[in-house]
Amino acid sequence: MAGEDLIEVKFRLFDGTDIGPSKYDPTTTVASLKETILARWPQGKEIAPRTINDVKLINAGKILENNQTIAESRTPVCELPGGVITMHVVVRPPMLDKTNEKQLAKAQKTNRCACTIL
Repeated sequence: MAGEDLIEVKFRLFDGTDIGPSKYDPTTTVASLKETILARWPQGKEIAPRTINDVKLINAGKILENNQTIAESRTPVCELPGGVITMHVVVRPPMLDKTNEKQLAKAQKTNRCACTIL
């Protein structure tokens, strides 16, 4: 594998900061990229993913599937030769468990007000 075959990718986080750029083999899967993002996630961020399922990667307006490779997800029209590909990272908010959902529903019911016009 020649160094020319590697694809340079950086990941843009929701707050505008970047992870990378780093060079990857074109056969690297999106799931592997997500694992790299989890390992290199900046400390001290309020929102942080726990698993690769909490992360979505977007390239050229398309959400990438875990089984895709970098080569399959590339859009040659939008890329400059030798340029860095910027993939946007979206983190799914933590899911509410059943007890939190019940508490939220109860709070919504108790905070109602009613007006009567006579």
